[in-house]
Amino acid sequence: MGILLAIQGAVSQGVLWGIMTLGVFLTFRILDIADLTVDGSFATGGAICAVLLTRGMNPYLTLVFAFLVGILTGLCTGFMTTKLKIHVLLASILTQIALYSVNIRIMGNKANIPLLGTKTAMKLFSGLFKNVKMTVTTSSLIIGLIAVTILVSILYWFLGTEIGASLRATGNNEKMVRALGVNTDTMKIMGLGLSNGLVALSGAMVAQSQGYADVQMGVGTIVIGLASIIIGEVIFGKRFGLWYTLISVVLGSILYRIVIAVVLQLGLKSTDLKLLTALIVAIALSVPTLKAKIFKKKIGVAVNDDENTRHSNVIEKNKETVEAGVIGENK
Repeated sequence: MGILLAIQGAVSQGVLWGIMTLGVFLTFRILDIADLTVDGSFATGGAICAVLLTRGMNPYLTLVFAFLVGILTGLCTGFMTTKLKIHVLLASILTQIALYSVNIRIMGNKANIPLLGTKTAMKLFSGLFKNVKMTVTTSSLIIGLIAVTILVSILYWFLGTEIGASLRATGNNEKMVRALGVNTDTMKIMGLGLSNGLVALSGAMVAQSQGYADVQMGVGTIVIGLASIIIGEVIFGKRFGLWYTLISVVLGSILYRIVIAVVLQLGLKSTDLKLLTALIVAIALSVPTLKAKIFKKKIGVAVNDDENTRHSNVIEKNKETVEAGVIGENK
């Protein structure tokens, strides 16, 4: 029963973190950029949401402000990368470091803000069903599923537009796109802004679900996002198009959370989670290579079998020819 409850909580958290994974997917797979800003922008979303909630703002409206502030954090990284010509990895690290101090300032020089006595989106949603007892976990799951469905639909539509196609082409072949007249700097800034906006939105929803915002809540977010993307791609693959890939990314986030929850229930210490995450990422990254090697071996065996069969057929034909010749000479 404990494991089942842990899995239920992991699924609800996995859906909320899946929004963050969608943001990481935009930079890591679409733009082909390793953006470390997300470790800071995730906490920024939670901080903005918590401060606005404690001041009486509507919980759903706080999500909009968290998304907008998250876009600003991505724009900072994009500006340093494209205009100041700082390497994207270094630029994202600089933004991430700066956001730690910014987040402390946002939260009023506090390391965390509790939300126990405030109205959150989960509490408001559960209040709509007065005759049904709904836990925070259940309401988080339902709200997360609604949000993920809307965001996946919007992203699928956006990436199919002319601007979205230019964004995808920038990550695929930047020189070719620039030769076609597309401003790749604008595409990078837009992609980084949209990515960190989704990450901050996820941070705000996670803060409302867990009941507090902490300045350290974004530590390791990029690793979690990459692990979720890789797990989703390895298990579900790339079969039916972009919409399937977006859904598999979210499912990868859910599977990652389920694995973590089950392992914790089996007795693993919480201090070992970073090691477990690193192992999961390493295994997921090695799976495609192992599949390729196995596939090559199978092809090699098949080719050898075909060659052996061909050689044996030639030998049989030669034998028949020789026998026919001997019989003809005897006659």
